[in-house]
Amino acid sequence: MPLHPIRSAALAVVLLAVAFSPAAASAAPPWAPAASATIHPGVQTFTDGGQCTANFVYTGADGAVYLGQAAHCSGTGEATETDGCSSASLPLGTPVEVTGASRPGKLVYNSWLTMQAAGEDDPDVCAYNDLALIELDPADVAAVNPSIPTFGGPTGVGGDSATGDRVYSYGNSSLRGGITLLSPKRGLVVQTDGGGWSRAVYTVTPGIPGDSGSAFLDADGGAIGVLSTVALAPLPLSNGVGDLGRELAYAQEKSGIPGLALALGTEPFSATALP
Repeated sequence: MPLHPIRSAALAVVLLAVAFSPAAASAAPPWAPAASATIHPGVQTFTDGGQCTANFVYTGADGAVYLGQAAHCSGTGEATETDGCSSASLPLGTPVEVTGASRPGKLVYNSWLTMQAAGEDDPDVCAYNDLALIELDPADVAAVNPSIPTFGGPTGVGGDSATGDRVYSYGNSSLRGGITLLSPKRGLVVQTDGGGWSRAVYTVTPGIPGDSGSAFLDADGGAIGVLSTVALAPLPLSNGVGDLGRELAYAQEKSGIPGLALALGTEPFSATALP
């Protein structure tokens, strides 16, 4: 099955992989136990055949449950078309296959489509706002747990990052051939970009195509980002991670989803989960 490449806004070779405002909690459904849930952060999503990795679980005031993925996962243009204010995307309502779900979900929010409809003209927002939401079928909600595999959390929406801050992530690209020991990873922030809308990170192992959209946590277990890019220059094999606080605040304002909020993990966050 073809992999959707990780989107890159970096100069040079590209490998298509809120001001902070905390999300208000909405009433969460009873979650499945983390050990047995089949739908959770890190599962694979397939949008018109393009593979990505789900980041976090989100809820709405009406009881709906959503999985996050990168907006570029439903892009229809070339790999070099990375500006969300001009790049084409599949429409809302597009079915999305979710690993572990019995039925397809559907695309209900895409930052690219939303920015284009709103006439967004901030170049940093256009370049780095890369979040989409998949509404799960009600039949699959009972199989969901919002905890990040291996690390636990998220504990809430994190804030801005500084150079040297530690980060934690879980990618699940099929290119790893099912070697789950390579999925959890940790790393460091090496710079911030776009007025705080993105951060460049190095992780062991690096994010690869198919990891696109996966979750990033800070040292306190706060949800800070969504994997958007991997670049060969100027920082070889670094990953670009869009700022979740800003991306979620944008979605809360413009998606039309009432009570949209990040779902907190049921498992405690542990920064020492990896040796």
